[in-house]
Amino acid sequence: MSLRLCFPCAEYAPFAKAGGLGDVSAALATYLHQQGHDVRVVLPWYRSVRESGLDVRPVPQLAGRRLYYGPHSISYSMLEARRGAGDAPLYLVDCPEFYDRDSLYGDSDHEHLRFAMLCDASIDVCEALDWAPDIMHCHDWHTALVPVLLGTRRHGGRLFEGCRSVLTLHNLGYQGVFDDSVVETLGLTPFRERLEWQDQKTGCFSFLKNGMLMADWLSTVSPTYAREIMTPDYGFGLDWLLRQREDRVVGILNGVDYDEWDPAQDRLLPYPYSAEDLSGKSAMKTALLERLDLGGHDAPLLTQVTRLTEQKGIDLLMQVLPTALERWPFALAVLGTGEQRFADFYRYLAGRFPHQVRFVEAYNTELAHWLEAAGDMFLMPSRYEPCGLNQMYSLRYGTVPIVRRTGGLADTVIPVDTATNSGTGFVFDDYSAAALGAALEAAMLLYAAPADWRALMLRGMREDFSWQAQGRLYEDFYRRMLAPQ
Repeated sequence: MSLRLCFPCAEYAPFAKAGGLGDVSAALATYLHQQGHDVRVVLPWYRSVRESGLDVRPVPQLAGRRLYYGPHSISYSMLEARRGAGDAPLYLVDCPEFYDRDSLYGDSDHEHLRFAMLCDASIDVCEALDWAPDIMHCHDWHTALVPVLLGTRRHGGRLFEGCRSVLTLHNLGYQGVFDDSVVETLGLTPFRERLEWQDQKTGCFSFLKNGMLMADWLSTVSPTYAREIMTPDYGFGLDWLLRQREDRVVGILNGVDYDEWDPAQDRLLPYPYSAEDLSGKSAMKTALLERLDLGGHDAPLLTQVTRLTEQKGIDLLMQVLPTALERWPFALAVLGTGEQRFADFYRYLAGRFPHQVRFVEAYNTELAHWLEAAGDMFLMPSRYEPCGLNQMYSLRYGTVPIVRRTGGLADTVIPVDTATNSGTGFVFDDYSAAALGAALEAAMLLYAAPADWRALMLRGMREDFSWQAQGRLYEDFYRRMLAPQ
């Protein structure tokens, strides 16, 4: 049965991407479109989208549409873009006042209005086209207002009569919390009794919390993370709400787009390779060491592509790496941007170990692919990780991940067991420098046994986390949502 699926989202790779959300929303929408479902993606027409060269045309029914948010009267139009038969159509919210800026997030006093408009426009486009979605699939706080609007002032009548909403929680650490005055601004004052009561007591309004309260279903991006967020340690203050709605929470692991992330066909690599012929991996290591002016081709090369935030376990690396670099002659190449204190640490490390460490403070897609391909080991000691994609990229590229057992890392990396010659990576449990140090030492010891290391690499490269596998789980989930209750 073909489904009608509306995908409002704040990110959509490659046009608008700040993290894994952009990869996942684009890959899932593309998979579902290719399976014959009617998928419509609604995305802000950010400057980055406009500059991508997409061929767009206006949606006449939504030219000069005006929305009123308290004292604010904001005009927008809708554009439609179709890239090709293999891609879902994009509906782009054209509002230069809100979206014509350098960054996707965080540089506006009207952040709540920027994403309220995205939510309102997602409903508008369905009404303007007289297109009744079976599922409104919303992603993170930026579009969590959609189920709130459908349940209150934008109930939609006949068009949304059979529609179900699902809100996917990609990262509970970001909740879209604003002052309580937003309730009046968004026209929700008559519906206060339906809004989350704790927010009202503390004088704030959370897009995410209220969306979680009103969405028909909640999903998250790995089975382990779905269980973790029901505990105080991982729930970011929302564990009580998740436990309350436990029967409506589903964890589905993100997939990987192997058209983009496969060393055998990676267009960004000068030396492709596969599990059958690893010579290109050795050539990539040499090329990267030369590119970054690093020595030590015979020593292990550790790589890291990351946002520089506490979530990613960098505070553990700050405790472990200086001693480890003195103890073992490995090289380390890091790519990332984020918090200044972590960037300062990597700069310090590169200055102290000039022949072993390079830090590139940038967002660089090509270099990210090179680091995945050239590395022997990939560092990902996250405090928490809803799903994570880099560990799955690393497995396919034969770059052995070193990870903490949390969220999607626990669901994708099988701990190495030298006694049975099994496993795909080095996994530690406690969030501590000692536990990370022990995992790193185990990796260094096994690297010294080339035949065993090669077998470990090949086991990881044969893992399958494709959207062909994971996308079917979403199709099953949608049909479960639509089944008579």
